[in-house]
Amino acid sequence: MADGAAAANMNDDTALPAQPAEALALDSLIHERVRLGIVSALAGHESVRFVDLRDALGLTDGNLSAHARKLEDAGYVTCQKTFVGRTPRTEYALTELGRRELASYLGHLESIIRTARR
Repeated sequence: MADGAAAANMNDDTALPAQPAEALALDSLIHERVRLGIVSALAGHESVRFVDLRDALGLTDGNLSAHARKLEDAGYVTCQKTFVGRTPRTEYALTELGRRELASYLGHLESIIRTARR
């Protein structure tokens, strides 16, 4: 595009503002639907049992395990496995890093929404 055309396009009401690039800054790890559900559910609790998280999100055991592992590998959640009697119990909790990253993610979304509503 020639410089004149680029300048004309900047004054055009149909030109895109520079801010939608913020959408590219969204944390892709959290942005995935299931992982967003996991961190959102954990944000309101100190910890959540595997079975409660699975049932609340309507996931299979394997699906929850795979997505939680990605969050755990990134340091966003912790996984604690214990036994109650002879029954295994797995609990997940959001780490401080996970809380900061979720807050940052939500801030980016709010910025995108504000831009889109203009």
